[in-house]
Amino acid sequence: MRSINIVLFDYDGVMTLDKSGTESICNYISKNLNIDYTIFEKEYRKYNTDLNCGKITHEEIWKQLCESLNIDIPISVLHDSFDNTPIDNEMHELVLQIKHQKIKTGLITDNKVDRMKFINKKFNLNKYFDIIAISGELGYGKESDRIFIETLGEIKPEESIFIDNQEKNLIIPKKLGINTIHYNDKERNLFELKNKLKEYGII
Repeated sequence: MRSINIVLFDYDGVMTLDKSGTESICNYISKNLNIDYTIFEKEYRKYNTDLNCGKITHEEIWKQLCESLNIDIPISVLHDSFDNTPIDNEMHELVLQIKHQKIKTGLITDNKVDRMKFINKKFNLNKYFDIIAISGELGYGKESDRIFIETLGEIKPEESIFIDNQEKNLIIPKKLGINTIHYNDKERNLFELKNKLKEYGII
């Protein structure tokens, strides 16, 4: 088995306690403004794909979203949802442990640009990850092999691991030869994850 030179992490569902960024946003806004979660999520998801691809911004769709909900929501509440993303502190510590072993770490996420900027500012993601790839900045995400190839750079696929909470996101990296680990976001069994990493000589 080749030695591992980089471990790549998904963000939401792995580094955070919610399954997705959309879930975090919808959870926060629906709870704090007493809006029905299902109704808000349905309207918000109409823009989700384009937001994640960087085709549109929250600022551009916010007025239309509020009109469809028939409620005036200050965009500052959206920003508050970014700041209140429920992160998994133990997972962040795991990333640092990997870095201390002189192994590179990376983040690959299908996400909104403004959200990740807020999160990076608050939680200092650059402290944890040597490289960060955000679909909203690149214009493509985990549905493309491009995001994985460009993130790896000169590192061979077999010298890398990608961890994601959605099995569909592991299909393309597997085809590229990247070692993959599915992380169950409901069970959140960090002990099991560490054991899997041990099999690759990590931790």
